[in-house]
Amino acid sequence: MLERIRVMGVAGAIAAVAVLAGCGSGGSPSTQPTAAGGGGAAAGGGATVSVSDNAELGKILVDSRGMTLYLFEKDDAADESYCNGACAKEWPPLTTNGAPQAGPGVSGKLTTFKRDDGTTQVAYDGHPLYYFAHDASPGDVNGNGSTAFGAEWYAITPDGKPAEGSEGGEEGSSTTTSGGGYSY
Repeated sequence: MLERIRVMGVAGAIAAVAVLAGCGSGGSPSTQPTAAGGGGAAAGGGATVSVSDNAELGKILVDSRGMTLYLFEKDDAADESYCNGACAKEWPPLTTNGAPQAGPGVSGKLTTFKRDDGTTQVAYDGHPLYYFAHDASPGDVNGNGSTAFGAEWYAITPDGKPAEGSEGGEEGSSTTTSGGGYSY
């Protein structure tokens, strides 16, 4: 009898863990970059963009968790991204399931457009927004000044311009494209 109670207790604990794991973080998968560790979803489902004062770059745009947002200089239209496939794995787009929300300090225009994969990406003053997969914590700007996938990447300032205060945030990093991929 005691053995049966132990088995039932273990089975119940496993079921509870499975249920909790299925609940997730509350954010939509499309609002959370796969490698950057951030997310942009506000309570209403729309990604939130705010301004943060970065020690290296000054005022830059961030998501609701403080993760740095970047622009890709190859993107020349607010309704199109030139970062797909392998590029989007290294530079995950800021996507949303609702209207993007302007957080503190944001005065520019937030818009959205459909990506090739069907998700909705957020743009700021005509610049599609991205994360950098190697930014692990709020305030990291490891991708700033990087060259990858055919153009340069910069954190974006509240006035919609590249934050050019730092060239390649990772110690000794130099990013280049090699066969369409990403390398250090």
